[in-house]
Amino acid sequence: MEFKELVFYLAQLEATASRNKITEILAALFKKTSEKEIDKICYLCLGELAPAYAGLDFNFAEKLMIRVVARATNLSETVIRKEYKRIGDLGEVAQKLKTENLRLAIEEKKSLSVDDVYERLLQMAKESGGGSVERKINVMIRLLDDLDGSAGKYIVRIPLGKLRLGFSELTIFDALSWMIGGDKTNRQIIEEAYNVRADVGQIAKIIKKEGLVGLKKIKIDLGVPIVSALCQRLDNPEEMIKKMGKVAVEPKYDGTRLQVHWQHSGDFKVRAFTRNLENVTAMFPDITQALDKEVKAKNVIFDGEAIGYDPKTNKFLPFQETIKRKRKYLIGDTAKEIPLKYFVFDILYKDGQDLLTLPLNERRQILEKVLLPQAERIKLSPQIVTEKAEEIRSFHHQQIKKGLEGAVVKKWTAGYDPGRRGFTWVKFKQEKGKKGGGLTDTLDCVVMGYFKGKGKRTDFGSGAFLVGVRESINSDKILTISKIGTGLTDEQWREITKRGQKVVSKQKPDVYSVPKNLTPDVWCQPKIVVEIEADNITKSPLHTAQYALRFPRLVRFRDDKSVDQSTTLKEAKKIYQLQG
Repeated sequence: MEFKELVFYLAQLEATASRNKITEILAALFKKTSEKEIDKICYLCLGELAPAYAGLDFNFAEKLMIRVVARATNLSETVIRKEYKRIGDLGEVAQKLKTENLRLAIEEKKSLSVDDVYERLLQMAKESGGGSVERKINVMIRLLDDLDGSAGKYIVRIPLGKLRLGFSELTIFDALSWMIGGDKTNRQIIEEAYNVRADVGQIAKIIKKEGLVGLKKIKIDLGVPIVSALCQRLDNPEEMIKKMGKVAVEPKYDGTRLQVHWQHSGDFKVRAFTRNLENVTAMFPDITQALDKEVKAKNVIFDGEAIGYDPKTNKFLPFQETIKRKRKYLIGDTAKEIPLKYFVFDILYKDGQDLLTLPLNERRQILEKVLLPQAERIKLSPQIVTEKAEEIRSFHHQQIKKGLEGAVVKKWTAGYDPGRRGFTWVKFKQEKGKKGGGLTDTLDCVVMGYFKGKGKRTDFGSGAFLVGVRESINSDKILTISKIGTGLTDEQWREITKRGQKVVSKQKPDVYSVPKNLTPDVWCQPKIVVEIEADNITKSPLHTAQYALRFPRLVRFRDDKSVDQSTTLKEAKKIYQLQG
């Protein structure tokens, strides 16, 4: 496929906010795409070059792109910055100026294929070392020279992470189903395959080549992350026992969820992934080193939680301390300052065997044999097995006293359930009437924008911020649920502004549904996830979620969660019901 044809579809996608229409356009695009390039087209439509776990970042700053556009249009950077400030979209600036530039307009353009463009972008992203910045710039200039203005708009946006098409992998699953049968009925089959092999490009390629039958052949691939199992909510331990029967009860750690792939020998030694599939192996050298000494197997995939501790007191550190380990620089120094223990609570793969469908009780037996009892870093997460509600409640209180979040309750006979579908895992954080009051759980909300500070908060940059929840697990739309103007420290107000400025959107993102009277001063791209607690949830005609948080308070920034893992409207309704 020629790149200009892909641009035709990208323009259609950008012009519609209808989820069904976007699905139909993508399905039509995928039908015209060959099996050799459909993976690349999926990545490009998401503004990427590879799945998240590959860790392939463009590392291309906005100021560099201004330089690229200036040199490609033979104009000064001052002119480009002025136009950018006026238009608010550097891609549109490139399109406008290239179209207006007579020399470039009459020059015959090369007919570049999708493969050609993809490979050049890939080359640019992989550049490193001395002189790499100038080489990156030159690749981008040549691309803009070889493409017309409409194509240039998207070429500029992609490396900046501002493609603005308003959909995620979830919509691609719908489109692949639509491509096959003209509806979304096969969406669940496709998503289940993705949950085991989290690479939307590879999934699309298999479907294009072999149809849905090909997905049945998908197995765990060591080094490729499995989508993590997540917790549902139930009212109380009595309800948990009624719905789940015999359960295992484990601590709910307030740390960083890590899925660790390790092998004794092979093309890699260790790969560690967060719950949003980011490869963070290099950030945890102490865990990497401990695996060789403290694991008895040829190869394994663990699911667990890394949590910082004070080596003097052996007490756990709060989340905000542990999360400091997730950094790209001065990793060795930080590892010494904040040592970690990795508490493993599940095993998904061992010595070439897929364990996902085995019941938890059998996986636990395998896990106990794999982890050495004298291990210091790689620890087996403790658990009790019970059918009594009071034992769940007692275990939960013990974890609270230790400074943890509470307990996770797991169905003893259930397989590992990637994603979030059934009631195989349930979290138990606090109960109504207990100390602290408020809701039975917190919400992970998306920061949609912020309002500029007044009075004392003028110096902070923001004085309130707007948060929302996802319309559903199958939708990218974000609905407002609260405007938060209290309950933050001075430092948290500064942090909201700092983070918001990094993801400023010149206009309201298409995925946002916001009433006019709640329009923030500064829009933010859907990138920031925050954990919010509140006294309760009330029904509200003001917010587009039709619910509002009463006396909301910021608990923390959830850097370990992506927007796709934020709270849905259905979950918010469930919390509303659980508050009685």
